[in-house]
Amino acid sequence: MYFAATSAAADNLRREGISEHVWVTGNTGIDAVLHVRDRLDRGELTAAGSTFVRPGKRLILVTAHRRESFGEGFGRICQALAALADRDDVHIVYPVHPNPNVQAIVKERLRAHTNITLAEPMDYVPFVDLMRRAYLILSDSGGIQEEGPSLGKPVLVLREKTERPEAVEAGTVKLVGTDAGCILRETAALLDDPNEYQRMSRTHNPYGDGHASERIEAAIRGYWNTAG
Repeated sequence: MYFAATSAAADNLRREGISEHVWVTGNTGIDAVLHVRDRLDRGELTAAGSTFVRPGKRLILVTAHRRESFGEGFGRICQALAALADRDDVHIVYPVHPNPNVQAIVKERLRAHTNITLAEPMDYVPFVDLMRRAYLILSDSGGIQEEGPSLGKPVLVLREKTERPEAVEAGTVKLVGTDAGCILRETAALLDDPNEYQRMSRTHNPYGDGHASERIEAAIRGYWNTAG
């Protein structure tokens, strides 16, 4: 049995000769992030995301750690973040990956900036809490390209290409690479243009609606009932 997150993923299976027992269900990762969000909303889980929120400032969440950006790429990312943090209406929170190639340049370039908080890597629940409090997200993470839009957060992807093309096509994420000018321009557009922000934040997430697990369960039950 094959449970594809998207129609495009199901098409890939068919191109590989797998045409039977394929279901498009959405990604169970979206089920998880929405489940945690709802429990945080209801107070059933607690996290310290509110400690990063500053009155009068919009929170920009950053994650960046990919190997292809080591060196000059991270230098340009840091240049863009420092320039963004010069705005008086934003606060940047960056949980920094422990890899020395990330830690060294990020701390050297950004730790002195008063509008940037360099945090320790976070467990899942605290990070979901931070995502739901963020205004927008800058990231090179594959998972966040799916999770962020599920929470209504535009995601600017700090990569030249992505293995999540459905998100780019849907408009829930935008590739900005590691060019400092592009990062600044696209982030400013989301901060300064309410229409652009609403367009990205309200676009349908192609990776699911939080009910993938239910569809998978129903498919398994149906399959075995038919097989029996």
